[in-house]
Amino acid sequence: MPVRFRITLFFTLIVFTILTVVSLSIYYFANENRKNNLRTRLVNRAMTTARLLGQRDVFNRSLIQKIDASTRVAMVGKSIQAYDSAGNLEYVYSDEPGDTVTVSTSILANAKKAKNIFFISGEKDAVAYHNARGPHTVTVIAAAFDPEGKQNLKELRFVLWLCFIGGILLTVGAGYLFSERLLLPIRKIADDVNEITAQNLTKRIKAGSQNDEWSYLAGTLNVLLNRLEESFQTQGRFIANASHELSTPLTSIFSQLEVSLQKERDTSEYRSIIQSVLEDLHHLNRLTHTLLQFASASGTSTGLEINLVRIDEILLRMPREMKNLNPEFHVKLDFDELPVNEESLLVFGNEQLLFSAIKNIVLNACKYSDNHFASLKLVINGKNANIYIKDTGKGISTDALPHIFQPFYRENDTGPTSGFGLGLSLSLQIVKLHKGSITVDSSPGDGSTFTVSLPLAIDNIA
Repeated sequence: MPVRFRITLFFTLIVFTILTVVSLSIYYFANENRKNNLRTRLVNRAMTTARLLGQRDVFNRSLIQKIDASTRVAMVGKSIQAYDSAGNLEYVYSDEPGDTVTVSTSILANAKKAKNIFFISGEKDAVAYHNARGPHTVTVIAAAFDPEGKQNLKELRFVLWLCFIGGILLTVGAGYLFSERLLLPIRKIADDVNEITAQNLTKRIKAGSQNDEWSYLAGTLNVLLNRLEESFQTQGRFIANASHELSTPLTSIFSQLEVSLQKERDTSEYRSIIQSVLEDLHHLNRLTHTLLQFASASGTSTGLEINLVRIDEILLRMPREMKNLNPEFHVKLDFDELPVNEESLLVFGNEQLLFSAIKNIVLNACKYSDNHFASLKLVINGKNANIYIKDTGKGISTDALPHIFQPFYRENDTGPTSGFGLGLSLSLQIVKLHKGSITVDSSPGDGSTFTVSLPLAIDNIA
């Protein structure tokens, strides 16, 4: 069932329930009021008759009948019957000759106990009133029709039905129009989304000026589209750059082998060509390995082997690792502010990936420093382990800062420094997998400081 019809049906059911409860309540209280008014008049009539019968020295039966006859306007089809203490009928009056009320002995007995007993006799409402005052005990039965009250109830019933049916029809129409207006922004959002394709990710959904749920939904979808567009652009740049980086050594290898086969050459020339091809293959192998690492770090942490890792032990490996890569690289460690509790140095993660992430940043610091020097400082701050990696290089320009974590990005003034432009991007992906972050503080001429923040595992250790 369409949402529009479901909203209309739900809205109609609510109004149907309200109208039903209100209409039944009105009719019930109106009917109770009618019965109470009639019963009050019947009791008053019975009390009056009982008093008159108790004063036999003043009022005889014929006079009492004349008095009863004079009250026809007040009640219609009135019948008055009086019984003595033995249950014998001693007085009868009715507006219509021969019109009497059948009274059982149980009614008379209950009237003596409860004083007033209300009951129905045919179409008449009746009361049995027991008067025990004075020397003369009598039980008076007063009964009458209530055509005016019932006619009023009939008219009220007609009005209630008319309002009920009209209210339901009006609710269905209003609910249908209301649901159409309510769902109109959803339809517009759906139409805008249908126009967005992989080739047209720049289009955005119109959020409108109202600060409501539909604007929030449109804004949320626009944020999602921004992330998708950024991901598509990053993926496109990555594929283009990766293809270029892979094709360059392959083209060089192909060209050198093709040239070497064009004519006979001596051993030294073949050795030179083979040496050049081998260098290209080493370059290609390093690039392929880096791309595989990048692809692995771009996934999720579900398939990683996660263990408790001491972050200080990873940093202690950096000086020797840099020396192995280049004897001119130097790393200074600063552990002066470490806590005494060893558990405060533990993080959850994959040791090899964390080592690779930090190594890439430290390697860049050594590469781009004039003296090939980098300093590492570990500070435990609250629930995070902060690693500060500082170099003494030229710094990073303001224009380049937003792009340094993009794959294959390299500044124009990097000069002869080798690399693929994947190190920082790979480090960021690995740190994100470990729910951490990387920030950069740099200005031209003052060097750069990279801050790697990783959440500690101390709160999660059982």
